[in-house]
Amino acid sequence: MKKNLIFLAVVMAMNWSCASKQEKMEKRMSEFISGYEASIIPLYKEYTLSDWEANVTGTDQAWSAREKASIQFISFYTDREAFAELKELKESGMVKEPLLARQLELLYNMYLQGQIDTSLIAEQVKMETEISKKYNSFRATVNGKQLSDNEIENILRTSTISAELQAAWEGHKMIGPVVAEDIIKLVKHRNKIAQQLGFSNYHQMSLQLSGQDPEEITRIFDELDLLTRDNFTQLKSDIDAFFAKHYGIDPGQLQPWHYQNRYFQEAPEIYSVNFDQYYRDQDPVQLASKFYAGMGLPVDAILAKSDLYEKPGKNQHAFSIDIDRAGDVRTLDNIKPDANWMNTLLHELGHGVYSYYNDMTLPFTLRDAAHTFTTEAIANYFGRMATDPVWMNHMGIIDEQEMNKIRDDSFRALRLQQLVFSRWAQVMYRFEKAMYENPDQDLNQLWWELVERYQMVRKPEGRDMPDWATKIHVALYPCYYHNYLLGELLASQFGNYVRTEVMTSGDTDADQKAAGDFFKTSVFMPGARYQWNDMIEKATGEKLTARHYAAQFVQE
Repeated sequence: MKKNLIFLAVVMAMNWSCASKQEKMEKRMSEFISGYEASIIPLYKEYTLSDWEANVTGTDQAWSAREKASIQFISFYTDREAFAELKELKESGMVKEPLLARQLELLYNMYLQGQIDTSLIAEQVKMETEISKKYNSFRATVNGKQLSDNEIENILRTSTISAELQAAWEGHKMIGPVVAEDIIKLVKHRNKIAQQLGFSNYHQMSLQLSGQDPEEITRIFDELDLLTRDNFTQLKSDIDAFFAKHYGIDPGQLQPWHYQNRYFQEAPEIYSVNFDQYYRDQDPVQLASKFYAGMGLPVDAILAKSDLYEKPGKNQHAFSIDIDRAGDVRTLDNIKPDANWMNTLLHELGHGVYSYYNDMTLPFTLRDAAHTFTTEAIANYFGRMATDPVWMNHMGIIDEQEMNKIRDDSFRALRLQQLVFSRWAQVMYRFEKAMYENPDQDLNQLWWELVERYQMVRKPEGRDMPDWATKIHVALYPCYYHNYLLGELLASQFGNYVRTEVMTSGDTDADQKAAGDFFKTSVFMPGARYQWNDMIEKATGEKLTARHYAAQFVQE
């Protein structure tokens, strides 16, 4: 009996000691977070505002301010004492309260990236800023006239004159030689930073610190390659036959400029549906505002602070930005009344509502997406609607007769878009992976080898130009592109769940509201509270899978 009492006392003492240590460690974590938030929130807001101003105005003064704010923000995470505290807390294994443990995981990875010489960070930001300025100020010169990206895309999409198409395509590619050497230097600099932190290269570091296993991502891409290859091969044959007839040339004469966009990353218009015609007299902003309001996710506050139309010096692309994680969400666009910009606006506002309808009671670190690709999934889910006849009918863009008329070809166009994009994403992912593994290889040759293998587009005879450098993501949004394709997989998974489990009333308006409620409560408000696959499983009942994407776009 006495031995039992002694054993019980020892166990109780051990439990009390562990509990006491856990309380102590969690108290330290809470105190760390309080100090962290007091410092980082104003730095974060200063950086995002300067980034917004630079991309909207394009002035040297704005870019200089952005560079300074970016260095201050990134340099904050170089604090070695702060990292040592997080390391001790992490290695103790005693921070168990879920919100504290999740913040510890995320903050540890953020500070880990900063444990290098601050001069390296400053140099990286300076290099990125200079490259950004070159992209933003560049305008293609075609036949002596400067053209915007929108104008280049319009020529590629509408002209049937091969010489005109070639001139537009080659004119746009002239940004490549302007930035290529700078990008290679930047890639080597990023690798130097990654290697100082114990990673083999920057690509590996980027994936791991974002919560992704590089081998797992490559496995998914290998699987998708096998999954889409045969279907794409058949569709590519149909595309070539269509364009050979369209341009009046032999299929063997088709060149990259014959596929209706700069990278063959979007589906060419080979079916009878011309979606642009439905948007010529429409206002994409009004349509988007009406749609999101119908889902119970009003975006007027986002649009009020956004910059929506073209102007000199402005970034020609599109993005969404959360200025303060407290409700100031904006989107930058260059809207035209066509299907592409309807898709883009719905897409960017998808990012926007993910941020705007987050749970503002969460700590600052957790008021973010579960992962960058989960917000891409939401953006893709909504962007797809721009060419969905049912959605177009619901929004009053087309009548029921037209909806039924174009339904089949609309799906074929969407299926083609998904397969075309999936093959393009293969090029981007594998190029970046190989580039960071060996930036001294012949990148011009590597780029075209991948384009020919995955997109089945032939390199123009004798061409040896840094065409890879014309894609802004390679330089300024590194090791990110694979998330777009993962986002497409998840968009299909979300879509399947919404159709089968959420939209059950039979009433379009009520179903849209139910879908909005689902996304708000199950995806947006959890923020980064859970690891991304845990969030997906909680929301849809299963972890990320490619089977819904395959069922929607690949399987006959």
